[in-house]
Amino acid sequence: MARLLRMPEVAANALEAVLSNWPIPENTPFRGGDTIATVETEKAVVDVPADADGVILRTLVPAGAVVEVGAPISLLGDPGEQVEDLDALLSRLGVRSQGAPSTPSPSISTPTPVAAELANRRGARVFSSPLARRLAKEAGLSITDIHGTGPGARIVRRDVERAALAASGRNSAATSGAAAAYDEVPHTRMRRATASRLTESTRQAPHFFLHGTARVDKLVKLRAHLNEAAAGAGDVPGTVRVSINDLVVMAAARAHALVPAMNVLWTPDAVRSFSGVDIAVAVVTERGLLTPVLRNVGQMTVSAVAEATSRLVARARSGQLQQEELEGGTLTVTNLGMFGTESFSAIINPPQAAILAVGAALKKPVVAKGKLKVGTVMSFTLSIDHRPIDGATAAQWMATFLSLIQEPVRILR
Repeated sequence: MARLLRMPEVAANALEAVLSNWPIPENTPFRGGDTIATVETEKAVVDVPADADGVILRTLVPAGAVVEVGAPISLLGDPGEQVEDLDALLSRLGVRSQGAPSTPSPSISTPTPVAAELANRRGARVFSSPLARRLAKEAGLSITDIHGTGPGARIVRRDVERAALAASGRNSAATSGAAAAYDEVPHTRMRRATASRLTESTRQAPHFFLHGTARVDKLVKLRAHLNEAAAGAGDVPGTVRVSINDLVVMAAARAHALVPAMNVLWTPDAVRSFSGVDIAVAVVTERGLLTPVLRNVGQMTVSAVAEATSRLVARARSGQLQQEELEGGTLTVTNLGMFGTESFSAIINPPQAAILAVGAALKKPVVAKGKLKVGTVMSFTLSIDHRPIDGATAAQWMATFLSLIQEPVRILR
């Protein structure tokens, strides 16, 4: 029996998403579990699987359209099913016929009459990626006014960003006297989502902060030894090198195992405690900050952590993360040390209970056995949600973590 496929709520509290791609063409059979639609949220790409064998009788929205959650996106049929009058069937299901002259549904963002007129005037179809079309819409730009530099003059992300920058320059305002000139860059959906989540975190989660420093000379030597050993063993080409941040993530996971009262989340009805340790890693991308989650870190080797992190970072920067890769975890590790930042405090990524801010490894004077020496030191700041975690618990965790950082052989598996 024919049935409607509706835009799923692929992310919690999402109101809309981009229908990025139709992997299976109309009238092509598919099997249960096959991906029949690809959807983009502000932060991830989500594959929509078929719940049973069937066929797409008609797609109701084009690739690149922004669709409200719950709006119909395609008409599905059983295997081998044929419908003589699809428009009549859609009408009975409450979906307006594609041939009807009525106004387009507000649940689907369609090209404006001006854009359509410009496209007709040029006499050619405008080729662009779904991401480019979405970014253009968010920036208030017409895709038909953008020059494409991709393969076959296809409009890609960099073209939209260049056009948005040029538009902001044209719209910059300058006044005389004390007022200065300024440019305005329109908010992207991802930037709005990030702002909303962080505002929610600072408003709802009572933050408190613990600061600690540790000598990391042994950590630096361990990292060098691991990478030299891997190179000397003739590892498979392309094997990922272990970073300082990988070892920090391992130490944080080990500290969670030793202080399980930190491996928790606050919910309206209870404190949720976890047996496995999942840790998110902050990644800077062109679209904004993403926090993909490493699963079951406590059971991984350091090389496995390095490889898994490398894959997640690559997927984050290419816009290919799945929604489930952004969900879960009780702690995020965020590192600005590569920029030379000595120390900083971070905002908790809700609904997690803590975030660890990692500073740069710097040469500093230290006292060892009553003598002044030069050592390598790193600063760490732990931001904690006071609702599920008390100060004494956080302090115990920080002491455990710092001891692991200073004696890093204890974190290896």
